[in-house]
Amino acid sequence: MTTTTEIEPMAATGLRAQLSEFWHYFSVNKGAVIGLWVFVALVLVALFAPLIAPHDPIEQVRDALLMPPAWAEKGDARFLLGTDAVGRDILSRLIFGARYSLFIGCVVVVVALSGGILIGLVAGFFGGWVDTVIMRVMDVILAFPSLLLALVLVAILGPGLTNAMIAIALVLQPHFARLTRAAVMAELPREYVMASRVAGAGKMRLMFRTILPNCLAPLIVQATLSFSGAILDAAALGFLGMGAQRPTPEWGTMLAEAREFILAAWWVVTFPGLAILITVLAINLMGDGLRDALDPKLKRS
Repeated sequence: MTTTTEIEPMAATGLRAQLSEFWHYFSVNKGAVIGLWVFVALVLVALFAPLIAPHDPIEQVRDALLMPPAWAEKGDARFLLGTDAVGRDILSRLIFGARYSLFIGCVVVVVALSGGILIGLVAGFFGGWVDTVIMRVMDVILAFPSLLLALVLVAILGPGLTNAMIAIALVLQPHFARLTRAAVMAELPREYVMASRVAGAGKMRLMFRTILPNCLAPLIVQATLSFSGAILDAAALGFLGMGAQRPTPEWGTMLAEAREFILAAWWVVTFPGLAILITVLAINLMGDGLRDALDPKLKRS
């Protein structure tokens, strides 16, 4: 008979084998590996922003208005990427802006994922009129352009970073709900679910302990891709003046403040735009790698 002390090493060995297999399929996609390292670098920058940033992100240096980057003509070595219209260091604002972007992505994905999983589980498990009502509501939400709907919600709730995150989470939630519902409906007829029913498992146990763990792979991939979508939508709302408010060093807000200086000072719009581009691209590449590693069909191919 296998003892408890023998089971624990076996479980640890199985976990290591699964992680090794996951990394093998993930690392085949070189773009995903690059995206992962860029994302890790972004996280480190956000965590150590006060130590890395050369200046306070909201400090105004009145004798350095619209200073070009250090390598350009009339540049100043104190401001590596130049300054904005009120003399704030762009590099420092970009570094602190990484904090806001990661915070927005995490909060939005957690809220949208939690709500979407709950709604999708209920719709897929109970079916019938419950499924019909829930899915028609999700279809109505999906019928609107995501940014337009988020803009309307923020206009109702009021401008601000918190309300912008709530609006974006509500807009992204139907994607998780539909994905969860489809996965639940695919798992319901399987033998292990029927065995759990016969064993007397209650509805809550069937939903959250039996079925949900087997539906997580596509949800993880969708969460990664939604992370980048949340950053983009937050930047768009900030650009329109409905997201983070001045003087918050959020990348979309930085672009909004620099609109009138696009022709006169290219650096005030170029660097925040590049920060958004690189971050979103890295997360999307990482999401592609997760899809390759977690999708059994892609593994077999």
